[in-house]
Amino acid sequence: MSPETGGSGGPGGSSDARDRTREAVPPDEAPGTGPARAPARRPGTRRFPLFTRDTARPEGGGRAASRDAPAPVRQWPILGVLVLVALGLSLTALDHFRVGALAVGAALSAGALLRGLLPESGMLAVRSRFTDVVTYGVLGLVIVLLALMAQPDPLLHVPFLKDTLHFTVGG
Repeated sequence: MSPETGGSGGPGGSSDARDRTREAVPPDEAPGTGPARAPARRPGTRRFPLFTRDTARPEGGGRAASRDAPAPVRQWPILGVLVLVALGLSLTALDHFRVGALAVGAALSAGALLRGLLPESGMLAVRSRFTDVVTYGVLGLVIVLLALMAQPDPLLHVPFLKDTLHFTVGG
């Protein structure tokens, strides 16, 4: 039997389910033209549609200030973090490596605090609140620790680090 008459679509079984999941979005429901809604599952299959209609906003991803405020004011959390990162990179470029790296690490740590404490953090919200806080916090902590351990004259001494380096690099 052929697929048109209800027979097998090949060794994998019916091709009807595969065809339904690969259908394009109708023109009247194209992204940006209709009401925003979550993608629904197609009847007869457990797969999600091939083309999604919308993406979910991260939790706490709304404006950090009222709608009446100008755009930079509404996004003050991310702007504050970016200004601190720019300051740190500028200090690093001006040959103040340790201070610049500490500023970058502090900026990321401040971003973790802002994302965790503010109910609406604007563009600082990228993923879920937990993931953002952990990501910003770990990256900030690692950059601060590396800046403190940087040579010459490290401010933080890790006792087993020298032995580990000699063990891994050479005999």
